[in-house]
Amino acid sequence: VNIGWYPACSGLLMPGILPFPPPKVRATHPDCSIVLYFQEQEAECLEIIRSESQTPAPPGPSGQRGCLTEWDGVSCWSAVPVGQSQAVACPDILHVFKKSKALIQRNCTESGWSFPSPPYYNACELEAIGSNNDTEAKASYFVTMKVLYTCGYSTSLAALFLAIGIFSCFRKLHCTRNSIHIHFFASFILRGAAVFIKDAVLFSDESIDHCTMSTVNCKAAIAFFQYSVLANFYWLLVEGMYLQTLLLLTFTSDRRYIWWYILIGWGVPMLTVCVWVVTRLQYDNHGCWDDYTSLYWWVIKAPILLAVFVNFLIFLNVTRMLAQKIRSPDISKNYKQQYMRLTKSTLLLIPLFGVHYVVFALFPEHIGVDARLYFELVLGSYQGFLVALLYCFLNGEVQAEIKRNWGKWQSSMESNVFNLATQDFTA
Repeated sequence: VNIGWYPACSGLLMPGILPFPPPKVRATHPDCSIVLYFQEQEAECLEIIRSESQTPAPPGPSGQRGCLTEWDGVSCWSAVPVGQSQAVACPDILHVFKKSKALIQRNCTESGWSFPSPPYYNACELEAIGSNNDTEAKASYFVTMKVLYTCGYSTSLAALFLAIGIFSCFRKLHCTRNSIHIHFFASFILRGAAVFIKDAVLFSDESIDHCTMSTVNCKAAIAFFQYSVLANFYWLLVEGMYLQTLLLLTFTSDRRYIWWYILIGWGVPMLTVCVWVVTRLQYDNHGCWDDYTSLYWWVIKAPILLAVFVNFLIFLNVTRMLAQKIRSPDISKNYKQQYMRLTKSTLLLIPLFGVHYVVFALFPEHIGVDARLYFELVLGSYQGFLVALLYCFLNGEVQAEIKRNWGKWQSSMESNVFNLATQDFTA
């Protein structure tokens, strides 16, 4: 979900044809289906017109065919002889037109089709779409939200880069556990970068009709965003798997497993996105591939739900093993503290990152849009900062190593100052 979709699509692509001002719709899917509905109706009508133009006219008493099939921007009027009339109902579009039993009629005259009677704006009453104040309030709300998630992702990116630098600089922190943390941080960096790239590609130009936008750049931006989201969830899964492995193997690890973790964290999302891209190219290569109501969206959603489900099972199993080890009289107090320090971060992150996704996955994409936007954009933008805080900045091992190196640096500086002072005195 991205808030840039809301103010982007302002109408029904028929401003010069509709006899009433086109309703301003929120261009989130499925609201863009309003535009697609009229496009499909127009395409079907134009196909009928083409077939009629290729069919020779039947001989008549006056040699006149009457009124040909016509698309007026709202409805398709079938060909009828002169003197006859035709009636159509209002377009059946939910949340746009109120259901009305009134029919719009047009007569076929010698000079062609007459004007619709009654006009569309009288026969098809628009649903209430809010006042200008409501529209301005919505626009202000979305601007505020964009500022919040931009600040959130910027803060997260800065914290994550700093955390990666700390893990990389201190040799004592080089281990399999911290290598997994670095990959987890990198997935958050990709996710933040993907959000900024998507905003830059899709929503930098407000004059673009995002309901019909279908370029290579926008599809690549969406594919990269989906890959970063998948990698994010699968590296959280790797964190849970590694934690469970440590508890099962009594804190023994083998660096050979790191390649399996990398394959799961980066390889599975890449394979999933490749399958999704090929599927969209073959069967649903329309728009910018961000139609979350499409059935092919489950190619992305199902692996994420699987990762969340497996992580939940790991959460339950780790909690059970941790309770057993803490109660065991054979485990010393120091080991119990190690178990607690090791598990608290991952046990906090697993439910925090997975619960809201499962809740929203059970409802259609257009339900609870405001709450979905708030969780996924505003709160989600600070998840990277929270991860860096838990795994790095509040990590006792990291703090001890920083203090040790800071003490060594201070001692070195004091020694240098003393040597300089001594040299000056003796000189």
